[in-house]
Amino acid sequence: MTDPYTRRSVEEAVALVLDNVSTLEVEYVPVTESVGRVVAYDLTSNIDITPFDNVAMDGFALKADEVGCASADAPVALKVVAEAPAGTLYEGPIGPGECVRIMTGAPLPPEADCMVQYELVDHQGGDGHVGSVVLFTKPTKPGNNIRKKGEEIEAGATAIARGETVSAAGVGFLASCGITSVPVYCKPRVGVISIGSELVDPTEMPTAGKIRNSNGYALEALALQAGGIPVHYEIVPDDLDALTAQVKAATKECDFVVTSGGASNGDFDFIKPVIETAGTLLMTVVNMRPGKCQTFGLVNDTPVFGLPGNPAAAWCGFEIIVRQALRKMQGYSSFARPVVKAHLALPLRKKNQRRMYLRATLSRQDDKLVVTPAKNQSSGLFSTIQRGNCLIIKPDDGHEYEAGELIDVVLMDVAEGTVL
Repeated sequence: MTDPYTRRSVEEAVALVLDNVSTLEVEYVPVTESVGRVVAYDLTSNIDITPFDNVAMDGFALKADEVGCASADAPVALKVVAEAPAGTLYEGPIGPGECVRIMTGAPLPPEADCMVQYELVDHQGGDGHVGSVVLFTKPTKPGNNIRKKGEEIEAGATAIARGETVSAAGVGFLASCGITSVPVYCKPRVGVISIGSELVDPTEMPTAGKIRNSNGYALEALALQAGGIPVHYEIVPDDLDALTAQVKAATKECDFVVTSGGASNGDFDFIKPVIETAGTLLMTVVNMRPGKCQTFGLVNDTPVFGLPGNPAAAWCGFEIIVRQALRKMQGYSSFARPVVKAHLALPLRKKNQRRMYLRATLSRQDDKLVVTPAKNQSSGLFSTIQRGNCLIIKPDDGHEYEAGELIDVVLMDVAEGTVL
């Protein structure tokens, strides 16, 4: 096993975390609550859809050969002998020179083979209802405007396969297949622990040396956004025993535990020794900025990820690494946010030795994508993230970028797996 104190690349860190999480167990949820969730088993329809040949719009059902010679100069007149609203089936005869007024979704009468919509038919006598005579001015074909039985899916066929994510349309599709309870992978319970004797709750007015606990709330929101169920824990002071007890408790109650603060190498940074003594320490350093000090390991066989205390560093670490793990646990096949190339609005000339994730805003200008880094890249700020929509990836190769050069950009407001 690699020394946990060895600096890892971002790719190595992601791979390590993904290797140590598994897809969660399966639960059944009402079909409307399955939207956005990953299906755990193949789901099959119990009927043909559509269950019968039906008409695609309002019009007149008839035999196509009745109007085979119709033209504008020599229209064919047919008598309306019946009406067939949706939800009813007309099974009577349709003799020579006859047709049936029919509504969208109604079954095609057994003696008809096509339908012509209202807009293409003129009235010779009456209002188009029973007893009227209507004129057809051009031929039609058998099957015209008919939805065939089993056109969408046949009984017993797979409607949504294992591993697919249910969309809103998918909810309707499953309902039409008779499926009202859907097997999906469980959402991970994500324990969030904020570490620091300087922290107070946002409801309190900070006194000298104190700051409000913003990380905890942001991380809970990120867990919720990633599809997890955030579990709030009280602030833990910089105390080894107190943190050990809280981490052990959280790992017994949650599927994944995230901490913020205490991840560096100071006298009061305890998340590394807690994981090392209570479980297995796997990682302590990632070659990225912000967020070099990121701790990962297992306690009670539960993944524990220690993020830095600086807000932007904690946010970046969660988005770039932790979010991918939470998606894997829910059965998703796409883990990472989309990356695109964009032209820099400003030069980036700093020769960084770590991969940098710069908070930025992506826009389209003159038919090209342009990315503008935030002026203040301090790792202590949430506001630049709130006002931006992406992260610029500046590689650790020492290259200095000029304005206009292309650079990779992570889209933070676009879902994983989106085709761009």
